[in-house]
Amino acid sequence: MSTILQLREKRAKIWDMAKTFLDSKRGENGIVPPEAAAEYDRMEAEMVSLGKEIERLERQTALDAELAKATSTPITNQPNRDSGEEKTGRASGVYTKAFWNAMRGKNIPEIQNALQIGTDSKGGFLVPEEFERTLIEGLEEENVVRQFAHVILSDNDKKIPVVATRGSGSWVDEEGLIPESDDAFGQVTLTAFKAATTIKVSSELLQDSAFDVESYIARSFARRIGSTEEEAFISGNGTGKPTGILNGAQLGVTTASATFITLDEVMDLFYSLKSPYRRKAVFLTNESTIKALRKLKDANGQYLWAPSVQQDTPDSILGRSIYLSSFMPELGTGKKTMAFGDFDYYWIADRQGRTFKRLDELYAQNDQVGFIGTQRVDAKVILPEAIKYLAMKS
Repeated sequence: MSTILQLREKRAKIWDMAKTFLDSKRGENGIVPPEAAAEYDRMEAEMVSLGKEIERLERQTALDAELAKATSTPITNQPNRDSGEEKTGRASGVYTKAFWNAMRGKNIPEIQNALQIGTDSKGGFLVPEEFERTLIEGLEEENVVRQFAHVILSDNDKKIPVVATRGSGSWVDEEGLIPESDDAFGQVTLTAFKAATTIKVSSELLQDSAFDVESYIARSFARRIGSTEEEAFISGNGTGKPTGILNGAQLGVTTASATFITLDEVMDLFYSLKSPYRRKAVFLTNESTIKALRKLKDANGQYLWAPSVQQDTPDSILGRSIYLSSFMPELGTGKKTMAFGDFDYYWIADRQGRTFKRLDELYAQNDQVGFIGTQRVDAKVILPEAIKYLAMKS
């Protein structure tokens, strides 16, 4: 039995115990005594910790599987290169070696010439393809929205035609005039906004061949840019950053309370979405909201929230997967605390060519070298009716 499966079964067992405990301590008025609530919170915290460990192990498993894949990229030759050099995509062996020598500050003339294959007009080195794939995996690991949104690569502004209103049919008399009814089209444009971060590394670490500078920069870039992206993907206003889900989706339901959500309101959110979109719809919220939802039961005494016991399958509400993000607003007056919809209609457009620049002088006084990493991306809800949000009472 795999470790992940064992942890999932353990988490499900704790959840069953927590539900039974909560039901046994709930008074006739429906209120749980403070001492019992504290014990329930402890069990819930253990369950949440197990869930996070399961997610980490699943990401590791997915990464191991990706790295174990065989490559079938053909070998090609270009002028001014060794005839026996293997090239995979954009990153030749010489270029990849040159890139990391440049990051470490090693000035080798023969290899610096090879870097001309991949420099951009501003002097930043295009990241080798092998490293760029590592960065993408890191962003997906740090950014929950990328796990279910529609992600594309774009070299220019992306113009997406959208049907704004649909034509309709009519009943007419024999030989009667058939009315005209055309579809009306709109257009959504995805441009590119730049997210950037500066990473500082001591000269000693760069000179130490035992230090894995590639992994360090990849992890730091993923953590910082991934977090910056996710915040914009959820609540960005489109000014200097992408337009977030909550600013592009439609209102589904407004709660009666400014601090509490009822089961009926979650059901209203579910059915505020048209049936075709519900087929692939998922929930998006934060952990504090889930904590409140875990205590809700339907008319048959069944809890709303259901933990997953299958690998790569998220927990669910009303039979639909639920994803968590710390950037979703918590319960509070006027907050948009839950979203539900088909997130294939939230498009993320990545511009190809992430760049790094080495800063030798800026941090020299502290004997450090800086690296600027940049990522260009835009995102928008393409069809607002495909995603609905729940808003707390104002």
